Amino acid sequence: MAAPVVVPESAAALLARLGDDVLGRRRESELVLAALAADRHVLLEGPPGTGKSTLLRAVGEGLGVGFVLVEGNAELTPARLVGHFDPARLLEDGYDPAVFVDGPLVGALREGSLLYVEELNRVPEETLNVLVTVMSERTLTVPRLGTIAAAPGFRLVAAMNPYDAVGTARISQAVRDRMCRLVLGYQGAEDETAIVLLRTATSEPAAWVGDVVAVVRATREHGDVRVGSSVRGAIDVVLVARELAALRGLPATDPTLGLDAALLALSGRIDVREGSGRTAEDVVTELWWSVFAPAPDTDPGKAGGPTSSRA
Repeated sequence: MAAPVVVPESAAALLARLGDDVLGRRRESELVLAALAADRHVLLEGPPGTGKSTLLRAVGEGLGVGFVLVEGNAELTPARLVGHFDPARLLEDGYDPAVFVDGPLVGALREGSLLYVEELNRVPEETLNVLVTVMSERTLTVPRLGTIAAAPGFRLVAAMNPYDAVGTARISQAVRDRMCRLVLGYQGAEDETAIVLLRTATSEPAAWVGDVVAVVRATREHGDVRVGSSVRGAIDVVLVARELAALRGLPATDPTLGLDAALLALSGRIDVREGSGRTAEDVVTELWWSVFAPAPDTDPGKAGGPTSSRA
């Protein structure tokens, strides 16, 4: 078994640094650090925009180990993951180790790096099978090249969206049995607002940014929406509104200007349920005005009636 990762600083100092990059994820940071220090492979599961990649990258940097990124998709064949012999040199030099072109997996094994696979449940099963032995034995046997042992520090870290996302498939029990799984949900409104303020460096009032975040969060709960927007949508609304304000000579906080920014940033990010009779633009417009133009109070000349919460 490979030697555990050596943390180059105290756990408290490392967690403090991670908190600067990964807002509102103290517990998750602790769990990922503990799993990697225990020589375990880690799988983060959650919807897009919940900070899976940000967390894993920050932890990898904090641990002082290399970080090799692999984008998981249907085109990730075993050869692309492992590597191949250079065809041009093969004819002249034969199956010499110097002719082999390392793929990301072999590179991570040799260097003792973290191999980060994005969208793990979009990877073909035959490619996932290559990882099973590597996770169990910490070795990889490549025909005509030999056996490559993992250098200390090698771990597989992966992220995936929920299984019901389009284009995903269930990964085998053999893979899941070799990984520690951590589920990430969306962060709270306060943390998401802090993320938007940090990523946009906006000079607009924090209260306005908080209202933009409220619109984005409401897309996740709307009855006509199957999949809502992540915090990335709020970041884009703020950035687009800033540039649109300069073009129109209006403040970014102008509600009508903000709606145009929201339609641009959010309409492509939400998935409206079939049969609802609504468009994404309808939903964004409804939610925007529900936050930025609340229904007026009851006419003071009339008797007050029962109140109802707004969507």
